Amino acid sequence: MSNAINGGTIDEVVAEAQAAVELGAHTFWSSQIFGHDALTVLAIVGREVPGIELGTAVVPTYPRHPMMLAQQALSVSAAIKSRGDAGLCLGIGLSHQIVVESMWGLSYSKPVRHLKEYLSILMPLLEGKPVKFEGEDYRVQGAITVAGSSRPSVLVAALGPQMLRVTGALADGTSTWCVGPKTLAELTIPTLRQAAADAGRPEPRVAVALPVCVTDDVAAARTRAAQIFAVYDTLPSYKTMMNREGVDGPGGLAIVGTEAEVRDQLAELTSMGVTDFNAGVFTSDPEELARTHSVLRELV
Repeated sequence: MSNAINGGTIDEVVAEAQAAVELGAHTFWSSQIFGHDALTVLAIVGREVPGIELGTAVVPTYPRHPMMLAQQALSVSAAIKSRGDAGLCLGIGLSHQIVVESMWGLSYSKPVRHLKEYLSILMPLLEGKPVKFEGEDYRVQGAITVAGSSRPSVLVAALGPQMLRVTGALADGTSTWCVGPKTLAELTIPTLRQAAADAGRPEPRVAVALPVCVTDDVAAARTRAAQIFAVYDTLPSYKTMMNREGVDGPGGLAIVGTEAEVRDQLAELTSMGVTDFNAGVFTSDPEELARTHSVLRELV
């Protein structure tokens, strides 16, 4: 079970990480949107809060050269390694075409090629190996040595079949958002596992993030989730996943219901091969919050 935060001051993020430890979470995730830099914040969190794996969900690849990201990730790993816990999980993703092209002014014309080349450079660098790579997007020659670091695990926010196959062949697993149980069981997990097996890699890690709330008013909770996460209904890659799932927006993906109903939904995820559940707790009602945390605590 995992906990996540999307904003707040750095002191507030540190406090959230400490609360996640007290809740019993295995991993504390920091997103990378348009606020704090996730890896920088996690380096601070790692020096303040021992006893929990730290992860990014997720760092966009396009604005960061793979050599620079490897250097930064290894530096964060070295910063938190002295705590003697699970270390760093580096979650990366492509972001979205509208962000890459309209905000950053970069080309999103070949996203699958971009990911394959990016991982072909990033993974060996994280393992301390020199890289000599000649591709269409990247031409890289060099190596990185960061004293005291260890290789982070690398998860990719892969959604479609091609992305999942590249991820399974080159990375350690996937980190999903807005992907429901039907799609996970029919597309995500089998595609990822097959690609990993074909490449001779270990069975991949599957970290699934979904909104969650224990409540007696399911309809109201789904309406609230639809409002809170409305932006994801406007992004084509996520909309494709929701259409595939057969739900009308993020509210339909939320894991909501009584304690027993939420337990059953979480158990279904585990049974299909989900290794990490990243809980997007979206209620501010004190009673619902306490009930939700109680059920999540049972997972650990």
